[in-house]
Amino acid sequence: MTQNKTYIQNYCTIENNEIVLNGNSVFKIEPTDFADFAKQAYRSFEMQYPKFFKMDALSKLAFLGSELLLSPITSSEQENNIALVLANKSSSLDTDVKYQESISDKENYFPSPAVFVYTLPNICLGEISIRHQLKSENSFFIFESFNAEFMSNYSNILLNTNKADLVLCGWVEFFNDNYKAFLCTIGTAENTEFKNETINTLYNK
Repeated sequence: MTQNKTYIQNYCTIENNEIVLNGNSVFKIEPTDFADFAKQAYRSFEMQYPKFFKMDALSKLAFLGSELLLSPITSSEQENNIALVLANKSSSLDTDVKYQESISDKENYFPSPAVFVYTLPNICLGEISIRHQLKSENSFFIFESFNAEFMSNYSNILLNTNKADLVLCGWVEFFNDNYKAFLCTIGTAENTEFKNETINTLYNK
């Protein structure tokens, strides 16, 4: 099998109250908590997806990054064969803690179905897939730290076996209001802007 060379098409980083797209800051506000930051970013980019406000923090983080990368290239009129490959360290622990708190107090017992929905990390993949009408391969991995080699190799396999035309891959970590998202799209179309870049060098910028 001929191995097609793959290239980073676009990338997005979200941390410290700032969103950086392809190396350029596109949204930045004064320090605040993530809930406020996410709400302001959503409104700044005029995203039209009311369900956003019901999502947990991890899904909001992944959604914001994917929206900036996928909205310009996806269409509601045709199937978008884009695979999703995401990872983090804390899984859905931030939401798990909140749900545990809702059931541990016997005097004030209020298990919330709305919170329980998000006690799996891959739910954020579902939110992205629904938004962009994706029925392609998707996986969520748990690593101690960002595993650039694995993510790159996995994406290349999907592209070279025609499982996907494009791969959105990256890291979405959220716990106790500490967060970082690094997402990039990888495809076989040559991109001279990032021709010699790797996802590891972009992640660490």
